[in-house]
This record gives sequence, C-alpha cells and structure tokens, in this order.
Amino acid sequence: MHDVLIDIDEDLALVMANRVRRRNRGLSSSGDVMAKEPDFGFSDAGPHIPMVYRQSDSDDEADSVLRKDVSVDSSGSWFARTRETLRGDISSICLLLFLYLLQGVPLGLIGAIPLLLQGRNVSYGQQAIFSFAYWPFSMKLLWAPVVDSVYWKRIGRRKSWMVPCQYLIGMFMLLLSFRVPYVMGEGTDSGPNVLFLMLIFLPLNFLAATQDIAVDGWALTILSRKNVGYASTCNAVGQTAGYFLGNVVFLSLESADFANTFLRSADNQKPYGIIDLAGFVFFWGWVFIISTTLVLIFKKEVDNSLENNSSNNDDEEKELELGIVETYTVLWKILRLKPMLWMLVILLTGKIAFSATDGITGLKLIGMGIPKDRLASFGLFLTPLQIMLPWMIGKWTAGPRPLNIFLLAYPYRLFVGGIFAALVYFTPSFKLETGKFSNTVYIVWIIAYILHQLYLCPLLYT
Repeated sequence: MHDVLIDIDEDLALVMANRVRRRNRGLSSSGDVMAKEPDFGFSDAGPHIPMVYRQSDSDDEADSVLRKDVSVDSSGSWFARTRETLRGDISSICLLLFLYLLQGVPLGLIGAIPLLLQGRNVSYGQQAIFSFAYWPFSMKLLWAPVVDSVYWKRIGRRKSWMVPCQYLIGMFMLLLSFRVPYVMGEGTDSGPNVLFLMLIFLPLNFLAATQDIAVDGWALTILSRKNVGYASTCNAVGQTAGYFLGNVVFLSLESADFANTFLRSADNQKPYGIIDLAGFVFFWGWVFIISTTLVLIFKKEVDNSLENNSSNNDDEEKELELGIVETYTVLWKILRLKPMLWMLVILLTGKIAFSATDGITGLKLIGMGIPKDRLASFGLFLTPLQIMLPWMIGKWTAGPRPLNIFLLAYPYRLFVGGIFAALVYFTPSFKLETGKFSNTVYIVWIIAYILHQLYLCPLLYT
C-alpha cells in the first residue's frame, strides 16, 4: 500500500515568508532575519477559505492582516462561491494538478516494485535494501535551500529546477524501459537484481523530490493571494491521482488474472497482462518529456501573489534575497529552536510503534496467496479517502494547535496496528481448499485498510 514518507512541509514556511518579506526590507544578514519575528494570524486562517491581504486602517502596508475575501457572495451555492473564488486561477490550478500528478507516478511505481519483487521470491532483507530508494523525499529539506536560492532568471526561479528534473525523470524512465528484463531477473535463475534496482530508483526519487520542492514553491506564486490555500489541495489531489496511476492502475493492468477476468473474452485468455513494466515506464517517460517541453515553451513564470501595481513591483526588486550560506544559516538556527527539536523527535520516532505493520502487511498477504492486483485494488476504496480527508481535517490542522489531532489519532492508530497484526495472523486460517480466499476475507481487509487510512491521515497532514 501507499508507503508514508516523512515530509517536512515547506508550504507553511514559504507562506509565512511571503507574508512578512515586505517587512523584512533592509535586513542584510541571517541574524537580522532570525531577530525579526513573523506575525502570522492562524486564527484568521482556515482551510480553502478565500483569503486576501487587505490593508488595515490602523496599520501601514507592512502590517497587513489576513482576512476573508468579502468580494465573494457568501449567499450563493458552494459551487458558485468556489467558481467565483477561483476565477483567474483555473488554468494555474489545472497545471499544478498535472505537475503533482506527474510527481505521483514515479512514487506509485516505486511503491509497486516491492509487490512485484515479492512475487519473485525476494527475501525481506532484499526488500529492505530497496527501501533506501524512498529516502530522498524524507531528506529533501537538506537541499531545498539550494533549489530556492540558485536559479536562472531567464527561465524562472522554479522552472530552472522543475524543467531539468522532469526531463531527467523522463530520460531515466526511457532508459529503464530497455533494462527492465535484466533488473527484474526475467529469464534467469538469479532473480531480480535488487541492489541495481535500488540504485536506479534512488536517483529517480531524488529527482522527483527536487521537482516537488520547485513545484511547491511555484504553487505559492502561480496562484493569486486569495487562492494560495489551494496549493496544498493541488498537492494532495494531484499526487494521490499520480500514485493511483503508477501503483493501482499499473498493478491491475500488469496482472494476467485481472486482464483475463475483466478485460478479455473467455476465448482470448493470455498468461500475461495488458501491459508490462517496460511498456508502462516507456509510456510515462515520453509523457514527462513532452509535457515538460510544453510547459517550458508556453507557460511563463509570473508571481501572481503580488499586487499588479508599480509600487509593489518596485518593492519586489527590494525583497530580501539570501544566498545559499545565509539560507542554511537560518535553517540551522531554526532547527536549534527548542520547539523544532521536539518536533524532530516526534517526526523521527512517531512511526516506530507501527512501522512493522505498515511495511510488511502487504508483503505478508502476497506471501499468503492474495494476488497483488487484488491487494492493489484496495486503492479503489482508499483513494477517495486520501483526497477527501485532508479537506475534512484542514480546519483543525490550520488552527493554533495543529498537533492536537495528531495526539488524538495516535492511540487509535496504534489500535489499528494491532488489528492488522491479528488479521495477518488469522488470515491463513480462512484459505480455501483451492488455495484462494473468499470475498469475505477481502471485505474484512478493505474495512481494515479504511480504518487504517482514517487514523493515518491526521498523522500525515499535521
């Protein structure tokens, strides 16, 4: 299932920086930056509520406050209000959704590889070796300041990194498509070359993580100020859709059982699926290259978060620009703050209690005889939850105490981990004489995974 990566969210930090950067003109050092405490009104903010910066009568421009956009008629229907709010940003939101979808495809593919390896009798030790391919998304904070500080002005701050990363991802996929039989051990007795497979997907995931940094930053400037809250929604929806395509759709179409049952006639049964790994990777490699070329040519990078008047354009030229060394200095000082130290402890230890059930449950089920396409099909029920839950818990995570929902969900998450362990233990007892499982077993596991997702989401989005 969807492996969870610890991802320190840069969105909030970038929003706060965008909010106070006008107040920081004249600051020349990292010490000055740390001494200037940002003023971010969480109590006025909410999830996906139209927001706009409006100048207060009692404050100057530097002390603008975040308020609801009164230009939107609150008496209309939800659809009408949303359409009015998103006016002017529809194309940008569609672009962000597509970019995040592209980002989710290699993530879904990496999540599908362990299921393919398990079907080729790969040991858990070798599976652990491949898990190193997930590390870039957990470590991307280390090179995020470089992505934010170094760029080519002619192309754009974000496109300078996004375009090369997506081109490289596309080329990686095209090259990988010609080496799939070798790395997967097809036609040999040696089995898959797991180490080589990890060394291929590690840089692929590194490029996807770097593209994520660039797109996250672009999302905060490509949208107007009142709609910047939709940046995280585009991330959640687009990345989930991409993961669904790279994982659930691929595993289903790659399965001979799924293809013969649902897509082929009775007299046209084949011992293979509709697509294979090589063809799937080859297709998405070209999608990356073609779509990146179109974005490079037709989409100009413009900062829509700024007011379109001459005074603000002059202010933009005076914005604080930190170099790489200064940026890392600020980052180091932030990490040394006591609240951040506690947060790091929570992030680094919070999943230890249920890491075994999260990481091994799917592999154990495949080892018991549950087809990987059936296991992947659970995503049909989980994907809507993965899209809806961030919206539902947003009003709690956007408040002044966002970790409260984390603390409330944690005991229940431990309980669900115990349920998973018990189900894994008893599932072999319900195996039929034919070696298959009844639909009741699948229904029970679907319910268990839904409960798992309900209590997992608060741990992901807080």
